[in-house]
Formats: sequence, structure tokens, C-alpha cells
Amino acid sequence: MKGEGLRVKVRQGISGRRSVWFVGVAAFGALQVAAMAAAHRPPAPVLVRGLPSLADAVAARRDLWGEAAMRRPNGASYEFFAPLLPPPRYVHADFRHYPLVLGAPGSRIRARLIANGSGVNLRGGSRSWADPGTPVVFRVGPDEFRFGDLRERVSDPHPAEGWLPIYAITYRHPYPVQAEGFVPVDVAPVRREAEVYRLEAFASTDPALARYGIVFVRFSLAAGTTGVISAETDPPGGATFADGRVLTTRGEAVIYADPRWKWARGALRAPLGPGSAATLAIATRPPADPGAFGLEVDTYARQRTRCEAAWKELIGRGMQVEVSAEPRVNHAWRNLLAQNHTLLTGDRILYSIGNQYESLYVGEGGDAALGMLAWGAEEETRRMLVPLLNSTRAGLENHQAGLKLLALLRYYWQTRDTAYLRAQRPRWEKELQRLLTSRTGEGGLYPKEQYAGDIKTPVYSLNVQAKAWRALHDLPHLLRAVGDAPLADRVGAEAQRLRTALDAALEKSIHREVSPPFLPNALLSRETLHDPIVSTRIGSYWNLLVGHVMGSRLYRPGTPEDAMLAKYQEQHGGLCMGMIRSGATDHGFWTGPDRVNPLYGTRYVLDVLRRDEPERALVSFYGMLAQGFTRETLVAGEGCTLAPVDPGGRFFYCPPNSAGNAHFLTMLRNLLVQDLDLDADGVPETLRLLFATSRRWLEDGRRIVVERAPTAFGPVTLRVISSLSRGEVLAQVSLPSRNTPRRTLLRLRLPDGWRVISANGGSGVLFPDRNGTLDLTGMAGTVSLRGIVRRK
Repeated sequence: MKGEGLRVKVRQGISGRRSVWFVGVAAFGALQVAAMAAAHRPPAPVLVRGLPSLADAVAARRDLWGEAAMRRPNGASYEFFAPLLPPPRYVHADFRHYPLVLGAPGSRIRARLIANGSGVNLRGGSRSWADPGTPVVFRVGPDEFRFGDLRERVSDPHPAEGWLPIYAITYRHPYPVQAEGFVPVDVAPVRREAEVYRLEAFASTDPALARYGIVFVRFSLAAGTTGVISAETDPPGGATFADGRVLTTRGEAVIYADPRWKWARGALRAPLGPGSAATLAIATRPPADPGAFGLEVDTYARQRTRCEAAWKELIGRGMQVEVSAEPRVNHAWRNLLAQNHTLLTGDRILYSIGNQYESLYVGEGGDAALGMLAWGAEEETRRMLVPLLNSTRAGLENHQAGLKLLALLRYYWQTRDTAYLRAQRPRWEKELQRLLTSRTGEGGLYPKEQYAGDIKTPVYSLNVQAKAWRALHDLPHLLRAVGDAPLADRVGAEAQRLRTALDAALEKSIHREVSPPFLPNALLSRETLHDPIVSTRIGSYWNLLVGHVMGSRLYRPGTPEDAMLAKYQEQHGGLCMGMIRSGATDHGFWTGPDRVNPLYGTRYVLDVLRRDEPERALVSFYGMLAQGFTRETLVAGEGCTLAPVDPGGRFFYCPPNSAGNAHFLTMLRNLLVQDLDLDADGVPETLRLLFATSRRWLEDGRRIVVERAPTAFGPVTLRVISSLSRGEVLAQVSLPSRNTPRRTLLRLRLPDGWRVISANGGSGVLFPDRNGTLDLTGMAGTVSLRGIVRRK
């Protein structure tokens, strides 16, 4: 495991690293210094009446805000969580506001647009940021004030159509009145509309331009009558202008300008008025031939149309979801898939871009790949799995082996692609042989490995042992599918031997003096009880990695032990708004002592969904949507503080984050469609549809549509329309035909106060259980149902 929440490393160019870095106070700038101080002051009170304060929420062992959300009519919602805190906004870089990564799908060259509109490719300053190209700074007005510098005057970036990576930002900056000096003495005060500048930017998807990371930027006035926009390279000076191009001292073209721009005092300047616009094309990597490209009158419009079409075609290939009650959710999944296609560099799904996390990690990269797989990106996943299988990291070999094999199993069950498994056998069999031959630790365990990616302390890791056992337990089905029954038998026998050793170690290590019992990650050791969990740094890392143990399902389904780990997190300070907490008074660093690292909560959410606790899953879903992402743009970091920097935002670190995006994508997919191995025998047998949707999604007149959802049984499509006012809900389900689930269930979660009485269709009249679940087992093809609903 990368560790993953609190890594501190030196950034050296693109790939070089050292073991530890420290950012000096001077690199932070005034805002960051203020934020560090704010993070260690008592948190500001929540401005929502009747709810616990932030101080109370972080001090509590239970998730006070999450549990309050569950008690609301129809459960958790975005509207409940959004007012509790300002969103993530600030990063530990000189540009302060978070970056938006711009690039064509799969491109190796990406630019960054700063979220307050201050520029493109601005320098990060601190060691953890890499600089992608020549910085270009934007200024407004005749006073040349930097775009976006006053937070209260700048808008959040708005993606086109709510999700496309074409971003618009506005900034209010009044043009001076009567600045020419001739001011009449006999007139009333002049009142005029303040100028609002609008910036729109996107990366070209034209292969000829994407190779240079060309970013198109258009400026206009959204309000007012007179404006001036300026653009300059940073540091200023040294650049020249000729033939519509800004050239560096090396003669490289970094900016292409339309004829509206003029060169003055070492910068580009353009007047703006109602209906006019000024356009730039910024090259992240300058073309070898500066004259190979030029801006024509219609270039911007053509490139924008092409960009929009490319992204819509790409995102339209996989699973499609429409939740008519919440357009925000519809925008979110498209946005996050587009972001991850931007972070996909060739066949490597990078953890982030432009910072110290611009690398491939097996754990987080695997989660990102599987998140995209669940939405139908099977071709991309085949490519992504290869570098993940090839990746190694000293001190975490068995940890990674378990992760790789479990990811391969998930790919197999969704695709049943035995040809790919055979082709990749040299890669995955190496990991399997490692697990078959390396149980040399005490009592038959695997040898000690690092506690976590960032914690080098060697331990008999429960995380490692549990993943290895689950992989060995489940692999015989895959091995028989590729025709190797003898190896399948050997692997099954090894799984039994490992389980015997693991059970003995668990019995010696478990803390039963607390309820629920506590399972340490360091088996056969003196790992102390973490209560509250995040009171120490080691407790925070336990919280980050215990989801892997949860996902390994060590205990028999339905037993108290089956829910033990999730309940411990819920009752001993492991969650806030359904998101995984981290932090510690002994390890505040620049982020402060109270943080959330949501991406490490994926397996917690899958666990509560498997055990059919939809209300808790919805807390995590809406907590992430409202407080784990930036507003509208939905950019995630590895984690973020809970204490605000100012009323406008909180710190988060090293955005964007592919695994954070996949966390939300995986949650949404499993709220809608679950293909489960409920009896834990290693073979998925149950298909559950709409088992954890928000009750608001089936309010009167609303619909839920899922098209081409890939499952372990084949694709499924469904459409549900709520007509509560007419006493009915209509459902049409196209069931998978490739493989037949042992059980198929459809749930209709209606708003509070409503219930399903019966459903007509299929094989006759169906009667739901108390949760509104209809049993479709044995049905095939397309099934149409008319649910009869009544008020309770």
C-alpha cells in the first residue's frame, strides 16, 4: 500500500524522488502560513443550526454529521452536507488555488489551468509540484490586476454542460470611471455596471495539437462595457512577439494570439467590449517549428466543437446513467470518467499529474482501473493492468501480489476473458508463485513487510495475510477457466493452510476488551488499541488500510464478526461524513490534525452495501460529493483538511486524484448495480439492482435509467419511472444473458411514507419484502413490471 494518505516526498523533475521532503514556510506564501495557523486553531463553528459544531464532530467517536444525515427525511443528501464546511480549494503551491488538468484523453502532455483563472501552467514553487510548461499569467483592467486574486470576486470554474473539461471562470473587476481626468463638476454621480471578465479554456483533442498540450483560452466580458485583458509569460521580460506568436529567448513559440492582441511592455494586451472576444492558444510543449500552427478566425470554434465531440463519444461508449432527480449526479460520473481518461497516460493510470504523486501505485492504480472497468472501460483496463502487474516495490511484495491477483479476478468475472488471462500468465503467475512459496514467517504466516507504504516498521501485516488468503481462496475458479486444474488444486490447498495459520494469529492478536473487538494490523505484536482511531499516526494508517482486510471477508457472512471492522470504524472515530478519517496530534504537518482521506473508504462502502446498509453507503456517497471534491469541477486530492482556511475553502493535497475519482464512480455504480459473491465461495452468484438508491431518486415524476451496466453475468439495462400520484412505478429490466445469476433482485426505494404493495408482470404478481425488494430470479430477457404503490 502506498500508505497512503500522508506521504511526504521530494519531487525531482517528473519521476525522481527522495525518501522525505519538507516544505519550508517561505515556499508556502502568506496564504499557506495563515492556513497552517488556522489548522491548529480551534475549528470554526458550523453555521447550521441544530447540528454539532466541527469541534464536536472531530472529537466524537461516532460520525455525528453522518448519523444526523441518516435521520433526515429520505436520508443523507448533498444539500445536507454542502453547507457544513466550505469545499476543498487551496493547495500548498504558489498558485494557491487548485489546478485543473487539461489534456486530450490518454495524452502524455497535460497543462494546468489554475482554478481562479490566474493563469495556465503557473509554477508550483514548492518541491512537490512539477512545472509542465512556460507559465502564462492573466491580468485584467488597465491596472493589470491578476485575474482571480480576490476570492470574493471570482466564480468557481464551471464545466460546459456541467461536466465537459471546457471550463468557464468569471472575475469581477470594475473599469475605472472618468480615469482620463476630465471630470465635469456639475453632474450626478456616475453609476455603471462593473466589468465581469469571462475566461473559457480547454485542451485541444486534435492529435496534431494534443502532442504539444495546446490549450485554447478565450476572454470576453460577461458584464460591463469596457475591459482590457493582458497575458504575459512568467517571469516577465525576455519574451518577444512576431507574426502573432510570443517567443521565448530560445525562439520557442509558447503563445499564439489572434489579431485582437497587441504587444506592449513585454506582454499581450487586448481591449474587450460587449460581443467581442480575444483568443490565445498556449503551447505546453512548444512545437519544433514555431510557424506550424496559427490562429484563424474560426480556429477556436472548430477546436471547441471537436473537443466536445471527442469527450462525448468517449464517455458515451460505456455504462450510461441518468438520475432525473439529481442532475449533479449525472454530471459527476461523466466528469470523473473524463478526468481519469486525462490521467491515463498511455497505458499507465497515474495517481495524479503535475506533483509528487505523478506515478503509478499498484493499490490506488488498481482501484482507479477497476473503477473505470465497472463503467465499461474494458479495453482501457486490459491496457492498464499490464503496467500494474509489472510494478514492484521493495518491502511490499506480498501486499502487491495480493492486490494484483484480486484485480485480475475482478477483471475475469466481469469479462470472462480467458484469452487475456492466458496472454498475461507470465505476469500474474509470478505473483501467484510468490504467494505459494513465501510463507516463511512465524506460525506459517507470510514474512514481515512494511506496516504501510509510508510506515516502514516491519510487521506481520493482517492486511497482507488477508488479501493473500482471499486471492488464493478465489483463484482456483480462474485457474480452472484457463485449463489448469492441477494448479487450481494446489492453490486451494495452500489457501486452507494459510487460513489455519491466519486464524491462529488472529486469535492471539485480537483485542476483546473493547466492543466491537479490535483487530490490529500488526499480528503477534504489541500494537496498541486505537481508540479513538486517529489519535495517533499509526492509528490513522490502520484506518487507511483496514478496508483491504474488510474486502477480504475473513469471517462467515451474517455473523457479528463479519461486520466487526466496519462497526469499529463507525464507533471509534474512523469516519466523518462517511469518509475515512486520518490525522493525529503527533503528526499535524502542514495539513493540520483533522483530515479525511475518502479514497481509502471504497471497501468500507462496498462492505456496508454487501451487508445491505444503504443509508450508511449514502452518507459516504453524499459526504464525498459535497465535501470530498471541489464544487462543480469535482477535483479530489488524496485527502483534505476539515478545518477551513477561510470562508471560501479548505486545504487539500496533490490534486487531482484518479483513485479519489474511482471511489465515487465505484460507489455510484454499486448504489445502482451490485454483482455479488454473498456466500463468499469465490464465485459471484447474486445480482441486485437499485438496492441503495436515494429515496429522492424515485419521487413522483422522476426516473432512473441505467444502460449497458457491465456485471459478472453480462450487461444489464433498466429503466424505472415513478408515478406516485398515479399509484404506480413502472420498471423495465433487460437482464443479462451471458451467465445466469442464482438470484436476481430489484428494489424500489420510494420516498419516505410510500411503499410498494405488489408488482404485475414477468411471471405474474410479485410481492415485495419490507424493503421494497422484488425477486426476479428465474426471469430472462426483458421484464416489464408495474409496481402498485401506496402511502404508508
